[in-house]
Amino acid sequence: MGKSVYIAEKPSVAQEFAKALHVNFTRKDGYLEGGDHIVTWCVGHLVTMSYPDAYDPNLKRWSFDTLPFIPKEFKYEVIPAVAKQFNIVKDILTRDDVEYIYVCTDSGREGEYIYRLVRQEAGVKGKKERRVWIDSQTEEEILKGINTAKDISEYDNLSDSAYLRAKEDYLMGINFSRVLTLKYGRNIANYLHLDRAVVSVGRVMTCVLGMVVRREREIRSFVKTPFYRVIGQAQADNSTFDAEWRVSDKSMYAGTPYLYKDNGFKERKKAEELVKFLSDPLPAQGVVDSIERKKETKNPPLLYNLAEIQNECSKLFKISPDETLNIIQELYEKKLVTYPRTDARVLSTAVSKEIHKNIGGLRNFPPVKEIAEHILQNNMQKGIEKTRYCNDKAITDHYAIIPTGQGFNNLKNLSVTAARTYEIIVRRFLSIFYPPAIYQKVSITSDVKNEKLYASFKVLVDEGYLSVAKNSFAKARKDAKVKDDDSVDNKEDNKCDAALFEVLKKYRKGSTITFNGFNIKEGETSPPKRYNSGSIILAMENAGQLIEDEELRAQIKGSGIGTSATRAEILKKLNTIKYISINSKTQIITPTFLGEIIYDVVDNSIRHLLNPELTASWEKGLTGVAEGNITADEYMEKLDGFVSRRTRAVMALRNQAGLIGLFNETAKNYK
Repeated sequence: MGKSVYIAEKPSVAQEFAKALHVNFTRKDGYLEGGDHIVTWCVGHLVTMSYPDAYDPNLKRWSFDTLPFIPKEFKYEVIPAVAKQFNIVKDILTRDDVEYIYVCTDSGREGEYIYRLVRQEAGVKGKKERRVWIDSQTEEEILKGINTAKDISEYDNLSDSAYLRAKEDYLMGINFSRVLTLKYGRNIANYLHLDRAVVSVGRVMTCVLGMVVRREREIRSFVKTPFYRVIGQAQADNSTFDAEWRVSDKSMYAGTPYLYKDNGFKERKKAEELVKFLSDPLPAQGVVDSIERKKETKNPPLLYNLAEIQNECSKLFKISPDETLNIIQELYEKKLVTYPRTDARVLSTAVSKEIHKNIGGLRNFPPVKEIAEHILQNNMQKGIEKTRYCNDKAITDHYAIIPTGQGFNNLKNLSVTAARTYEIIVRRFLSIFYPPAIYQKVSITSDVKNEKLYASFKVLVDEGYLSVAKNSFAKARKDAKVKDDDSVDNKEDNKCDAALFEVLKKYRKGSTITFNGFNIKEGETSPPKRYNSGSIILAMENAGQLIEDEELRAQIKGSGIGTSATRAEILKKLNTIKYISINSKTQIITPTFLGEIIYDVVDNSIRHLLNPELTASWEKGLTGVAEGNITADEYMEKLDGFVSRRTRAVMALRNQAGLIGLFNETAKNYK
């Protein structure tokens, strides 16, 4: 029997595989060998797509004559900086004494692509190749992955999808960047007094730029509208509470043009008029028109995927999605959490059956030791596979990011932010085994002179999972948003202590309420919020829609813009090429003047690139290829047609002069 090779994506991962195999390895240059086992590694990508001049030296010069550039066969080459490791890997994979190759690159599209390129350029033939697919780097998971490894042909569709994604980014990037630079680069350079200007565009990158620019322009064009609300101060024994006036059928303002929505006035004088009417005399006597008491439950949120934890860390720690990904990757490599680059927010049925192991391990994590113990003692994990937190249909490659219950010896080596991020993941995970939080909600409608005043109160009756969700570090940070019951939908509720709540229990329909006075609260409409580095990741995940509601996000189907593995890198690139600016303290994103100019150029040439739905549909198509619903040839035919048509359409345009007017309009905002 021949030898087995285990090829990982990075040296650190290879080291974990070597440990798990329990073989007496000898370290060689670029690999480990012992008995019938060899462990080697890539260092990220070893092979890349060749630039156009590799096809023809004349293609080095940018010219309309050579566009569109769509090769029939794509060329690849070894990256010079890592050529030494490639040659080591090539020699190992093609050795006569090697029979099995276990592919241990990251379990996802990009990891598949890294190995397939190496295999292709190394000329691997006649070997038995097995794909190792793991969700964490614990020894148990690694050995299970090796023992259950499938023939690599089972992942051919995923490989096709990976190749197509690279070809798509390559063709759009080269053709569109060249044609737009040739068409408009000189105009941009002259306008900005530069020697030269390159228009950099990309399938996902340009779409995200569009989201940022459109939001900024919405904010600029927003006109604030003032409005005036009338608030009554009600006396309830020794407590007071506010009740807000709203128009009703019997109101003297019903159907009038003075109203702003149903709870305010467009002009202050009308609000003053109502205050005078209600205040004659004071104290005013009101009658309870209706009272509604109901229990409200709030379920634990779904588990974290990468987008959700990036958004959370942006809010809590003001760090970028790229920094968050690096932290989660570190936690993964230190065996503390499962695979980071996942879109799923649920568990699989298989892992649900073994979830007691993860919970049990967390008894070794001091902040949640008692919580984990309580869950196990009361069998609270039983039946989790029948809840919304387990859904095999919602998982493509990996389930949600959860703690492994292992790796605690590595905790001391974590930065403060990484340790806190780990705690956030742990608490979100343990929350799903707890019951919902229960609130008592009371809504009172009172009548004063046929005018209705409304008050609502919300009291937390049973903390449920909220007792688990409170982070140990919350008090250390003024901006830590850990109070789940302080959500947006609770802003209209009165603060309610125990004494007031007891008084409210006595109210019945027909009860009298005394109002000591009425005043006016002035407000104004708010412009849309700028994206921050977390909220834009969520918007990308949801095909350009910033959906704040956690439940609604869970219902959105589709692959979004980009993937969990690429979104952070796209933001980073837009920032690097100075198309957007990300405030390092707040993570708020704004476009730059150059970014807005590029937006206007694309908007007047290849507008499709700015369309989030279209960009998401390309990603969905790649998912279709990976799932075997679309063939690689079908996808490539559509891609070739799109790139060719759009490139030729730009060459035919004669709109350079008209763009100067748009640049001038934008320039007014950057003086």
